[in-house]
Amino acid sequence: MELTLYTRSYCHLCEDMHRALLPFQQRYGFALELVDVDSDPGLEQRFDELVPVLMAGEEEICHHFLDEDALARHFSRR
Repeated sequence: MELTLYTRSYCHLCEDMHRALLPFQQRYGFALELVDVDSDPGLEQRFDELVPVLMAGEEEICHHFLDEDALARHFSRR
């Protein structure tokens, strides 16, 4: 299982969410891909004001802050 965290440089919310995900990554064993939205105009347009955004494929789990309940629900469906 792989999740994607859409971020941007110098974003304290992005850093906070990445740090908050680490214990969940150990618990659930998922790979986490970090993608800088500013590296791709399409991603920047899609996620600009929402970053950080945690996605599982095309499913948005949460944005701005880690929603632990939403993440737990995502893994309970697996």
